[in-house]
Amino acid sequence: MANSEHRKLADPNYVPESIRGKKYPAKDHILKVKDILLSKKTNLKDSETAVFIAGEEVEGVKYCDGTKKFRQNQYFYYLTGVDIPGSALLFNFKTDKLTLFLPNVDYEDIMWSGKPISLEEALKKYDVDEVLYHDDLKAKLDQLKDFTIFTTDNDNVHDDSIKARLTASDSDFFYALDEARVIKDWYEIEILRRACEISDNSHYAVMSALPIETNEMHIEAEFSYHSTRQGARTLGYDPICCSGPACGTLHYITNEDDVEGKSSILIDAGAEWRGYTSDVTRCFPINGKFTKEHREVYETVLDMQSQAMECIKPGASWDGLHLLAHKVLIKHFLKMGIFKKEFSEDEILKRRVSCAFYPHGLGHFLGIDVHDVAGNANYEDPDPMFRYLRIRRTLKEGMVVTNEPGCYFNEYLLDEFLRKHPEKLEVVDEAILSKYMYVGGVRIEDDVVVTKDGYENLTKITSNPDEIEKIVSDGLSKGRSHFHVVV
Repeated sequence: MANSEHRKLADPNYVPESIRGKKYPAKDHILKVKDILLSKKTNLKDSETAVFIAGEEVEGVKYCDGTKKFRQNQYFYYLTGVDIPGSALLFNFKTDKLTLFLPNVDYEDIMWSGKPISLEEALKKYDVDEVLYHDDLKAKLDQLKDFTIFTTDNDNVHDDSIKARLTASDSDFFYALDEARVIKDWYEIEILRRACEISDNSHYAVMSALPIETNEMHIEAEFSYHSTRQGARTLGYDPICCSGPACGTLHYITNEDDVEGKSSILIDAGAEWRGYTSDVTRCFPINGKFTKEHREVYETVLDMQSQAMECIKPGASWDGLHLLAHKVLIKHFLKMGIFKKEFSEDEILKRRVSCAFYPHGLGHFLGIDVHDVAGNANYEDPDPMFRYLRIRRTLKEGMVVTNEPGCYFNEYLLDEFLRKHPEKLEVVDEAILSKYMYVGGVRIEDDVVVTKDGYENLTKITSNPDEIEKIVSDGLSKGRSHFHVVV
């Protein structure tokens, strides 16, 4: 990423040329769900089956006139690409007709919020066959007298007569919805590509602006600010912005400690764009130069990620890639002296000692949800090495995954995974281990598409430690006056 790229003024309305003027492929998505559901439920007749989903509504905040931040129902969004509160969809398997229902017009609200999208505008904007108002919904359902009408839930269905027509929470229907979302089409990948591009720039901005980032909250603010400027109205999840020993907390979201006197920063943050989120983690030294221990841990994790990355392709076992990452960590820890050399790599692996330092999985599916559906995780697995692995299946072309190994020095993890187990504790040289505790932890996370012959890494912000040092050092050399800060 060249510095010159970051001197351009951001355009929040920018749309990549690849999808400019094209509609979100809602019909392709619902047809995919239809095919999977019919193959799963062989007794279903497409001539007597339909899908209805009521989207999310604006929810008020208790005891005041404010509202909570709106987020669309993920399944509704996948099948429509519509982010309008109070909408609903109906899809007829017999006719393959997709109907979008918009909320009835509240003419009094126009004074406050302006005119809503019209039926004609919605039909032109979205990949649907018909657009009606909510008042027309009951009459449409009355035309499907003998149909089985599947839905996710009845949470936003307020008419009891409509509820009585719906089949909610069917496991095969959810299976079809989830399996359809596993393989991303070209349009979804282009959305994710843009989300990742926004995150790349925002991570670069964080690394570059340390003169004004004296607190973890400043880091969060910097990332959010630059993402918003580029058109990402929200982040995909609560960002993790930590420093020093706090970097060893996997989902640290306090984000409020000062960074002074510490050596390491970890930021896990991803912009969301058009309903899809990126998920990127980067680590860097606060003063522009990795300490010896921080660099050793960083290079361990980078090697774990790099070796796993080269194995990503259709047919690869995610369990196998995760296991490979543990083996790489063990090799490095033996070299660093944290693991005693009298124990072999195989013996250390067998005792699951590395789980005390790398307790989570290699990665997860990514899409509309940051931890996207159908990974088939098994959180009851008795093997601690695989218990928290969010993907337990073979990779296929079109899957989008995160590759995010980590290495942590966390007292709680050491107590639970190491010190309570003498057969594990004897493998570790605690005197050497103590020298690394101040680092907290390192995680490197990229977003990856499984391609026909291998993979494409959508994350472009550098993870090279030398390049990271230069970005941080260049930012520090400019001083605080270089940055726009009013307060």
